[in-house]
Amino acid sequence: MNEKNFTPREIVSELDRFIIGQNKAKKSVSIALRNRWRRRQVADDLRDEIVPKNIIMMGPTGVGKTEIARRLAKLAQAPFIKVEASKFTEVGYVGKDVESMIRELAEVAIKMVREEESEKVKVRAQELAEERLLDLLLPGSNASDEEPEVSTGELPSAEEIEQAEAKQEQKAVETRERLRKLLREGKLDDRKIEIQSQPRQGFPSVEVVAAGSIDEMNSNLRDMFSNIFPSGNKKRKMKVPKALEHLAAEEASRLIDMENVTKNAIERVEQNGIIFLDEVDKIARSSGERGGQGPDVSREGVQRDILPIIEGSTVTTKHGLVRTDHILFIAAGAFHSSKPSDLIPELQGRFPIRVELDSLNKGDFIKILTEPENSLIKQYRAMMDTEGLKLNFKDDAIDEICDVAAEVNAQLEDIGARRLHTVMEKLLEQISFEAPEMKAGQLVIDKKYVTEHLSEIVKDRDLRRYIL
Repeated sequence: MNEKNFTPREIVSELDRFIIGQNKAKKSVSIALRNRWRRRQVADDLRDEIVPKNIIMMGPTGVGKTEIARRLAKLAQAPFIKVEASKFTEVGYVGKDVESMIRELAEVAIKMVREEESEKVKVRAQELAEERLLDLLLPGSNASDEEPEVSTGELPSAEEIEQAEAKQEQKAVETRERLRKLLREGKLDDRKIEIQSQPRQGFPSVEVVAAGSIDEMNSNLRDMFSNIFPSGNKKRKMKVPKALEHLAAEEASRLIDMENVTKNAIERVEQNGIIFLDEVDKIARSSGERGGQGPDVSREGVQRDILPIIEGSTVTTKHGLVRTDHILFIAAGAFHSSKPSDLIPELQGRFPIRVELDSLNKGDFIKILTEPENSLIKQYRAMMDTEGLKLNFKDDAIDEICDVAAEVNAQLEDIGARRLHTVMEKLLEQISFEAPEMKAGQLVIDKKYVTEHLSEIVKDRDLRRYIL
């Protein structure tokens, strides 16, 4: 199903396969994604004027904020990154600058487009790799490497030489085809051969070093010097299947036009990129705080640095200039001690859509454990299957697990669905430890089993604070 064919209702339906509840948030992001398709249909002169409607998601941790954004990006086949706003520092301080998120997004897009192009040339690359491998397996098999066989006589005629060469060429072709058959049947898989990695062809190039941190600058400098002083051929010994895979990757890289890949990747970032800006509440001034010195100044500075990127600016990356005007930003935060209105007014205006996510209750936990395609119970069953154990969760056991998770969330910090991970891990801790020594068969998890393994923790609040 192509992205342009997704209606908002279909987008919500796809998100429902993996995320329980949060219909308001799903509705908001589905409209945002559909608006991208709508924008591409309008006239060129108006298209650039239509900016994305950025979203702020408010809700406690573990209710699905990140998962909604991640699944949306996967659905749209769009470049996507998740960054924490609290990791950024304003210009002039040592740390991660806000423009690094655009550089990271560009790298994600380059990788995405390169993989797509590699898939397109996969068959041709494998054919070329197979020919190179046969050349390595048949050294000196070419007819030109040997003296032609001729009939007795002092001076062979031109016809005799031609016949001898044709005979040798035919023999070499037959030998090569026999070896090709053995290769495809896997009968040469145990043989080791020595291959020579060939450096990429082309003239040395010097790129503009665009980095906001020491680590990024070091990485870019390494790339730059590797272009100026490319490493020579390297010989490596490996088994035939691995060698074939390595040669296919080399051939694919030659067939791909990296200039075109870079161009398409930058366009994809500019038109379809999605950035999930988490912990945005951490850079907001808490309600009731007054101006002053200290970290508050830095937090407001980060907001002011983020603002031009969200408004629309041009960021320099090692792959070229990237405009941020049409990148969709989805911000998220718990907003326990602050609220969106505590952000600077200019930044608030760039997030016109605000949606509040609901806290999860026992009913939601039951659905989370059983309904999604990648539910926790399915994950634990699959892991125990590797040990020959079949876990059978009874309905009353699931009910009790969710009851414990909801109770602990209510009495301690509300960490949403992540509480299910801690409860399930504690419940199955002994089974996971003893599984390799247990006899294969079915293991029933019922309410009694859950009560026995979790009752002490539920009763002991001090212990629960450390374990759950």
